[in-house]
Amino acid sequence: QVQLVESGGGLVQAGGSAKLSCTASGIIFSANTMGWYRPAPEKAREMVASLTKGGRANYLNDVPRRYIISRDNENNTLCLEMNTLRPKGTATYYCNRSENLEPWGQGTQVTVST
Repeated sequence: QVQLVESGGGLVQAGGSAKLSCTASGIIFSANTMGWYRPAPEKAREMVASLTKGGRANYLNDVPRRYIISRDNENNTLCLEMNTLRPKGTATYYCNRSENLEPWGQGTQVTVST
């Protein structure tokens, strides 16, 4: 059974940082392109950033380069470091594969206060 568990969110002041983590079980994590998602208008979720098994990162156009995606294949963990956060970074963030989506985890809420 696949399980995706996100953590690391919270209340962050504008200009602060957050590091999100996702631990995956039940999948061959190292063989998959993994991504971070957030809710989006007119679609269930949009991919904020993805990272291939080979380490190539892709980011949504409007995602600032202050966000850095990384992975630890040994520990089946995907991370998203979010620096100099702004209020528009407020969202619930989820991780999943980039395709053939697995059941979603509970997500982790990031709230950026002014």
